[in-house]
Amino acid sequence: MKQKNLLFIVILVCSFIFTNVACTSIDYTKQTKIRIGWQVPWATQGQIVQILKHTDILKKNGLEAEFVGRTYGPELNAAALGGEIDVVLTADQPAAALFSKDKGWIGIGRLMYNRTSTYVPINSSINTIKELKDKTIGIPIGAAAERVTNEALIRNGLDPKKDVKIINIDIRNQGALVVLNKDKIKWDQFDALSGFDPTPAIFESRRYVKVLDVGKVCSLVLMNNDFIKKNPKVAEKMMQSIFDAYDYYRKNVEQANKWFMQESRLNDIDQNACNIAASIEPNIKVEDRAKMRVYFIEEDFEIMQRAADFIETKIGKRVNMKEFVNNIYVKDIK
Repeated sequence: MKQKNLLFIVILVCSFIFTNVACTSIDYTKQTKIRIGWQVPWATQGQIVQILKHTDILKKNGLEAEFVGRTYGPELNAAALGGEIDVVLTADQPAAALFSKDKGWIGIGRLMYNRTSTYVPINSSINTIKELKDKTIGIPIGAAAERVTNEALIRNGLDPKKDVKIINIDIRNQGALVVLNKDKIKWDQFDALSGFDPTPAIFESRRYVKVLDVGKVCSLVLMNNDFIKKNPKVAEKMMQSIFDAYDYYRKNVEQANKWFMQESRLNDIDQNACNIAASIEPNIKVEDRAKMRVYFIEEDFEIMQRAADFIETKIGKRVNMKEFVNNIYVKDIK
């Protein structure tokens, strides 16, 4: 009798454990509809999106996606605030700007590292940042390029407000300027330019420029808390999809680049330019999937906080990035 009771208790306990585990695990058979906001001409992120579009990675992770393409981060912020998208793939400064609105948006995982560079004409006599003293630099004011270039100038003993002349130039206007003056020692009035990939990577691939400095931007995957609450485990599913896309990317670089180039339609983009832009992202270089990561390390939080501090005056408030970004949703991604 005692043995029967003991057996019954064991069966009951095992049933409870099995049921509890089943209830808390991710159900990948249920497809969650999700609208992903992304930036069409933005390299590396663009390859990740193309992989999600062309493979069954999202489906295997229980997601059914609509892709909403825009050109720049601020346009995605407007779409996010307008309720047009559920996910934002963006850089650190636009993320901080969106967090400042206190509309429930948070960072659920690391998207990528991307480059911001300072460069001079290939025939320029300038070879270091220090040699930019008393020179004119064209920068897309307000973008990460301004922040990273200022940091480089300060590291090299130059005051961005006194020792150089900075003039605003949209990244979209740099291409024609560089090509028309590719054999000269200056680009019109500019001794140097600063910008974010893939534009500098294209210049570098075409041997139009010498790169003086490369800075790192930490880009994020954003999602709204309300969407997460309505769709349990959706954040984990999204980040697992990003992770799986990286695994495909590192094994199929040329194919991923080809898809990106086809949709971005960028002038002069080629395989080499794509790879230069992606050279700062470690997930593409590793030989083992286990060495990839989509979680944030302390250096990432430092980069993101500098980004938030840089735009504090513009957005009218200080954003503590650790209040909006954490590793809760990526701790079990593998």
